[in-house]
Amino acid sequence: MIKKLFIFLIPVICFACKKTTVDQAKIDREVIQKYIADNAIIADSTSSGLYYSIADSGIGANPTSTSSVLVYYKGYYTTGGTFDQNPAGLPITFSLTRVILGWREGIPLIKKGGKIKLLIPSALGYGTTGNGSIPANTVLVFDVELENF
Repeated sequence: MIKKLFIFLIPVICFACKKTTVDQAKIDREVIQKYIADNAIIADSTSSGLYYSIADSGIGANPTSTSSVLVYYKGYYTTGGTFDQNPAGLPITFSLTRVILGWREGIPLIKKGGKIKLLIPSALGYGTTGNGSIPANTVLVFDVELENF
């Protein structure tokens, strides 16, 4: 009897997890679309739910999702508060293998000298756990300029 109950609960638990993820994705999409409308941004999206607006595509080749990039950036919430940016306006180097999925997917959309706004749903950011001052299930906005890679 216990074995049958256990087998029955696994699909129920997994369904509940998927439902929560789907609900959060819908909430994030609504937050992003409202932000885009409120700020008159022309944006595209990917199948993963990342929204982006390229201000300057840059020149040359595109980095890959495994490139090391030198960037200027500012990270903020859809409500406007800044949570991170370059120290003292100096560019900083990141390996795209060590950053959130939204960056890993979005930065390769531009070339050297390119500028992009990334609107990152929580699943491509810090998800259900958050990170430091960034709460769980938070949509993130980044303005990024790709200096070099």
